[in-house]
Amino acid sequence: MTASEALFAWLEHLAHERRLSPRTLEAYGHIGRTWLAFLEQHRGEPQSLADLGTVTAAEVRAHLAARRSGDHPLNARSLGQTLAAIRSLHGFLDRRCNTPTPQLALVRGPRIKATLPRPVTAVQAREMLDDPDADPDRAPWTAARDRAVLTLLYGCGLRISEALSLIRADAPLPETLRIVGKGSKTRLVPVLPAVREAVDAYLALQPFAIGPREPLFRAVRGGPLSPRHVQATVQALRGRLGLPASTTPHALRHSFATHLLGAGADLRSIQDLLGHASLSTTQKYTAVDSARLLGAYAAAHPRA
Repeated sequence: MTASEALFAWLEHLAHERRLSPRTLEAYGHIGRTWLAFLEQHRGEPQSLADLGTVTAAEVRAHLAARRSGDHPLNARSLGQTLAAIRSLHGFLDRRCNTPTPQLALVRGPRIKATLPRPVTAVQAREMLDDPDADPDRAPWTAARDRAVLTLLYGCGLRISEALSLIRADAPLPETLRIVGKGSKTRLVPVLPAVREAVDAYLALQPFAIGPREPLFRAVRGGPLSPRHVQATVQALRGRLGLPASTTPHALRHSFATHLLGAGADLRSIQDLLGHASLSTTQKYTAVDSARLLGAYAAAHPRA
């Protein structure tokens, strides 16, 4: 087996057994191909499966150092993802192909500075949802569409890909929406009346005949709405409303979780609503809420 065939077998495993998302597969495939290209250049010849078992810690460190420099240097988080993908590849070869790489255990990943989610406030979220309707130069149906998408992100805590994956048969939205998220994990999300009304308003205005299995949200020419359009919409909102640079479509999902936590929801429920595989991923929102409370205390208490 060649190194390229081993890489293909690993990606097939990730796609069909691990059921990773297409974007994660694309990222891991790029990392794997870059890693094999580095080995071939470093060693001066094409690599076989047996060659991959002789990888040294020094070679992995050299590859990470190369990715850290150059025209497009990777940050610490991306370097950590690179190392995780390389370990996944060689772990697969160890389990399935009896090709262990013991020196990988000697390589430490870069230190990643912990960052907290940066949600918008409830007032800012309201302004973002209302703003698309305030532009008189826009077609009413496109304004209603953008408002519906943003309302889904904030009102249901959806990712962009999850909101845009809805099909015409999903609307009118039921009281509980079944969402297939990362890793093909399915979760149930309650639908607020305001979310249902926003989607209904879009459907009443949009001009296209949409088949039951076709994407619900449409671009101006009738094709599926792209994630890039949603990102550009939020970027324009930042400029008009004076919002911070951290305001992205995903910030609305962060706001969904943070505002629920601030209103008394428990972490386990928020984990289920967001579709997090681990509770530790959801716990970061407790730090956000604590920071907000401390900020309010410092601003208001006379002894602070």
